[in-house]
Amino acid sequence: MSDQETSLSQSDVSARVCAMADRAASAQTKLAMMDGDARNALLTALADALIASAEEIEAANRSDLDEAFESGMSAGLIDRLRLDKVRVAAAAQGVRQVAALPDPLGSLVRGHEMPNGMRLNQVRVPLGVVAMIYEARPNVTVDVVSLCLKSGNAVLLRGGHAAERTNRALVGLIGRVLDQGGLDPALVAAVDEFGRQGAQALMQARGHIDLLVPRGGRGLIRSVISQATVPTIETGAGNVHIYLDRSADLDKAIPVIINAKTQRVGVCNAAEKLVIHRDVAARFLPRIAQALTAAQVELHLDTVSMDILRSLDADQGDQGISLPSELLMEARPEDWETEYLDLKMAVKVVDSLDQAIDHINRYSTGHTEAIMAEDYEAIEEFTKRVDSAVVMVNASTRFTDGGQFGMGAELGISTQKLHARGPMGLQELTTTKWIGYGRGQVRP
Repeated sequence: MSDQETSLSQSDVSARVCAMADRAASAQTKLAMMDGDARNALLTALADALIASAEEIEAANRSDLDEAFESGMSAGLIDRLRLDKVRVAAAAQGVRQVAALPDPLGSLVRGHEMPNGMRLNQVRVPLGVVAMIYEARPNVTVDVVSLCLKSGNAVLLRGGHAAERTNRALVGLIGRVLDQGGLDPALVAAVDEFGRQGAQALMQARGHIDLLVPRGGRGLIRSVISQATVPTIETGAGNVHIYLDRSADLDKAIPVIINAKTQRVGVCNAAEKLVIHRDVAARFLPRIAQALTAAQVELHLDTVSMDILRSLDADQGDQGISLPSELLMEARPEDWETEYLDLKMAVKVVDSLDQAIDHINRYSTGHTEAIMAEDYEAIEEFTKRVDSAVVMVNASTRFTDGGQFGMGAELGISTQKLHARGPMGLQELTTTKWIGYGRGQVRP
C-alpha cells in the first residue's frame, strides 16, 4: 500500500501501530529469556534462510528497482536500494558475524561490594522494543533485525515506499524463521503498509516503543527529531570532509580520496568535501582533480581552487594535466552544507590548520572527518578539536562502519553524544540494570 492509499485516520493508524508494539513487547519477553546459544542458533537459521531465499528476495528487489528507475531516483540512492544475490549473501555473512560476537546480555559493566557486605552489580539488559525509520536501504532490515535478536530486542520497521516489496519479502522470511524457532513472528514487524502515517505513529508511540532510530538523509532525521515523543538517537547524515595538511603525502592521499569519494557514493561515510592547505594546493590539486574527474566526479570549487585549475594550460598543463571543463564549476554557499550522495565533491583551500578545523566543525554533520598528514602535532590537533563521532588519520572515511569496526553489523552511525556515538552495535542496543545481592541488610 502506498503512502496515499491508506484510508485510515492518523489516530486509527496510531492505535494499530501501538498494538503492534505491544505484541512485539510481549514476544520480546521470551526472546530476552533465551540463552545466548539459542539466540545464536536463531541467527544462524536466519542466515541460512537468506541464502535459500536469495532469488525470491532479488526478484522483489528488482521490482523496487524498476520503479525507482522510472521515478528518476539518483544513482547513489539506487545503489543503496539494490539487494541482489551477491548482497544477500553478504547480508547473510553479516548475520553470521553478529552470531559469532560475544553475548552482551548479562555482561557485567561494573560491580563492587558495599561496606555492609551487600554486592552491587550493573549488568546489560535489552532496551525492549526498538523502532527504525529508514529510506531505500533494505540491507538495513537484515542488519537491524540481526542486532536486535542478538541483543534480545523486538523491532518495528518503517523501510520506506521505495523498498517496500523487498522489505515485505525480508520481513516475511524473518517471520517464518522466528516461528520455526518457537518465537512469535510479531517480534519483528513492519509498518510500511501505513505509509507516512505509520512513520508518524512510530514517532508518537511513547510508552510503547523504547527507542526510535532514524537512518537516512538530513530531512528525514530532522523531521523525526522535531516530531518524536519517544526516545530517539540521531544518526546518518554524512557531510564528510577530508583535510589535506601541508605535511600530507600526495601519493598516499590520492588513493584515500578516490576510495572515500567513489567506492560507494550513496552511503553516509562517503567523502563529500575536500579541504586543502594553501601551501600545497597549487602542487597537489591538479593531480587530485585529474584522478577525481577521471572517475567522473564533478568538482564544486571555491575561488582559490578554481583559479589553480583554470591556470593549467589545456595543452601543456602542469605535469601534463588537462581537465574536463564540464566537471569543474564554481561552488555555491549551499555546497558546503550539502550531502551529495552522488559523484560530486566540493573543494576549499584554507590558510591554516585552524581555518580547516573551524570550517569542518561549522559544516560537518558530526559523522566522520579525515586528515591526511605526516606532522604528528597537526594530527594531534585535528583529532582533538574536530567534533565528530569518528576521525580518521591517513585512512579512508569508508571505514566508518559497524562491520569494519568488528561489530558484525550496525544499527546506524550515531552523530549525537548521549548514550551512543559512532557505529551502533550490540552494546548500544542494551541498557543496564543494577542488581543488589544482600543477606538481609537494612539501611540504618
